[in-house]
Amino acid sequence: MTNVNNAVDRELGWDDQIEKESEFVLLPQGEYDFTVTAFERKRYNPKPGATLPPCPMAQLTLTVDGPTGQANIFHNLYLHTSTEGMLSAFFIAIGQKKKGEPLQPKWHEVVGAKGRAEIEINKYTSNGQERENNRVKKFIAPTQYKEGQF
Repeated sequence: MTNVNNAVDRELGWDDQIEKESEFVLLPQGEYDFTVTAFERKRYNPKPGATLPPCPMAQLTLTVDGPTGQANIFHNLYLHTSTEGMLSAFFIAIGQKKKGEPLQPKWHEVVGAKGRAEIEINKYTSNGQERENNRVKKFIAPTQYKEGQF
């Protein structure tokens, strides 16, 4: 497996030397260009009481260059009729779908695709600690922005 820096990911041995430190970057809220750097086909299996039933799920890694550094934002697309609008918004953002026209997604073309999204700061609690990460608030259609403008 290759990561976004084109280094080969591998397991570490118990006696291997380590040097890399946390790469977590929190971007300020705003609109950013992104590149899809990873895509995995998964299955969403909700906990009891969830509103969305089990369905296929596309697990994406979006890489964004921001003012505080390069960030990886993880985003799931659920393949269900109730989330079809979100699927369309993603494929419109990366240029695969035209507004008002049906599309059979070309999943094999997702990695490497570029688009634009509004990114927000998500606050959550994990193990009793307040934490923050970035998440996609919405995908932006190419006609709503001009490349290179923020």
